[in-house]
Amino acid sequence: MPSVDRWLLPDGIDEVLPREAVRIETARRQLLDLFSRWGYDLVITPHIEYLESLLTGAGHDLELQTFKMIDQLSGRMLGLRADITPQVARIDAHTLGAEGPSRLCYCGSVLHTRPRALSTSRSLIQLGAELYGDASSASDIEVISLMLETLALCRVEGVHLDIGHVGIYRGLIQAAGVDESTESALFDALQRKAVDEVAELAGSLEQASLGAMLCSLVELSGGVEVLDRAHALLDGAPEAVMAALDDLAEVAQVLARNYPDVPLYFDLGELRGYHYHTGVVFAAFVPGLGQSVAQGGRYDDIGSDFGRARPATGFSTDLRFLVQRGQIAGAEPVAAIWAPYSAEAGLQQAVAEQRAAGQRVILALPGQADSEAMTHGCDRVLTWRDGRWQVVQLNS
Repeated sequence: MPSVDRWLLPDGIDEVLPREAVRIETARRQLLDLFSRWGYDLVITPHIEYLESLLTGAGHDLELQTFKMIDQLSGRMLGLRADITPQVARIDAHTLGAEGPSRLCYCGSVLHTRPRALSTSRSLIQLGAELYGDASSASDIEVISLMLETLALCRVEGVHLDIGHVGIYRGLIQAAGVDESTESALFDALQRKAVDEVAELAGSLEQASLGAMLCSLVELSGGVEVLDRAHALLDGAPEAVMAALDDLAEVAQVLARNYPDVPLYFDLGELRGYHYHTGVVFAAFVPGLGQSVAQGGRYDDIGSDFGRARPATGFSTDLRFLVQRGQIAGAEPVAAIWAPYSAEAGLQQAVAEQRAAGQRVILALPGQADSEAMTHGCDRVLTWRDGRWQVVQLNS
């Protein structure tokens, strides 16, 4: 490759320049502080692991998204993490081994082989929080609430929340006793809202009542009133299905009370992450954007592959994408103080005092004049006046 092309980056791989980096780092600090105030402990996971560890539990769907390589020491297959969630699940299940509920959070870079959409990056900064060891709706409500607080802190406007529960479909399918191919076909048709296909497949079931209930999932979407319709249409469904509806009703009631300005949309046919989620699933959207800005759900027993099954729920977001959509407070570059290149006594001490006080000080290098100060973001300068070094406004 000609040397002129060496500055090029692979498609979807991004570098972050100073102004944006300040915004991202400011958001990272503020959000991790928010998580800490909610009782979530920070963990830092490795960028690379043995492939079988990365692709357990929630990681199975990530196999095509994971870059793979051979470990030169062990000869085993390694993977570059495409999702931090399985790593945190391993920490909870194996490394920490806590008996009661535990709250963990993280923020780190992940790499995807393919972008989620044509306009998105393959190098993300994944930020998230996970709550382990509690199977109640209270945990789902807490995690959803923390996600909404995250979006509010970043000043993401126009947020609305989509909520579903994969236990409804799973409960109906298990009660119907369908074979794997029929379940797969129903799943695909339901995701596409293909009413005729769902009706045809459901109509072939031995239990007509369960087939009718499966058909009803296509139309059970909308505001909170959908839950009342669901109770009527799914009357007589297995106990697990009715328990899932009760969970959604509790989640809806608390969120509507605590976040009255956030519209809630329910879709009982939403099966996002069906192969690893086990309960409530949710995603935050904003107008004009076809993909979610944050998402999550319940995935009980995720730790089973690491030797200890634990109830779990959590959410994640791409921090860089979040910052681009919002307006984090205090994220603008800080104006600096210009210090001249000089051997005068006391200058280095004056610079050290300003930095210790939290000021940003740029020390001129040989050949740099004070006239260059503003080009480096400085609005003040250290000047020798009245027998001492003083900070004065430029041009004063």
